[in-house]
Amino acid sequence: MGSMASTILDLLHHLRSGNSGAPRLTWYGPGGERVELSGRVLDNWVSKTSNFLTEELDAEPGTRVRLGLPPHWKTAVVALAAWQAGAVIVDDGDADVTFVGPPGAAGTSSSDAPSGGAAAHGGSLIAVALGALETAYPGPLPGGALDYAALVRQFADSFDPFDVPAPGDEALRTQDGSFTQSSLLSGFATPTPSGARVLITAGDGLPAVLAGLLGAWAADGSAVLLHPEVEATEHLRRIEQVTG
Repeated sequence: MGSMASTILDLLHHLRSGNSGAPRLTWYGPGGERVELSGRVLDNWVSKTSNFLTEELDAEPGTRVRLGLPPHWKTAVVALAAWQAGAVIVDDGDADVTFVGPPGAAGTSSSDAPSGGAAAHGGSLIAVALGALETAYPGPLPGGALDYAALVRQFADSFDPFDVPAPGDEALRTQDGSFTQSSLLSGFATPTPSGARVLITAGDGLPAVLAGLLGAWAADGSAVLLHPEVEATEHLRRIEQVTG
């Protein structure tokens, strides 16, 4: 499928069509948490988040989004949603929209702590609850922040972009260079055998996690993402039918 998908919109279209009930992302979190998202459910979350970005925050092609979040299934959702809306994910510098998780979330750097509120970040600040069943941000919201968990469910579960991102539009800006919508899948994504179910550890850092996820999905496969506290045991590999 990798050769057919030239943008994230193409990728998401594939995930919600065909065998859309198949698992595409399985998350293992602390305390025995396990969340499994089919292609349909993953696309549903991404669509709601894209609508949240465009309707609530006026995101459009070129809007700069910073992910001050640890590697997590919700972080993957936000990244896909930003790309679907045509936004550019940046890892430093000024951002128009910044997503942060709870204080002390594993994998979050001190510079991404939500303290200081929106004024400290510039632009819009979105606080994200990371627990699968949390319907609101745990604890007091950072000053001026919006509560992602409390708001995102209000938005439509399908997304029709007003301004469709083009393959050559910038999508990701990192210290290692810039990637377009097209090169996200052809250059940034980790090459993956067709149909593979890959194991990805959150401890590898967000860029590696996003590259691994995109590689798995572009190859019509799926991924098992492990929180840093979860050990990649042979038992886990076996029950999740990991092939790579």
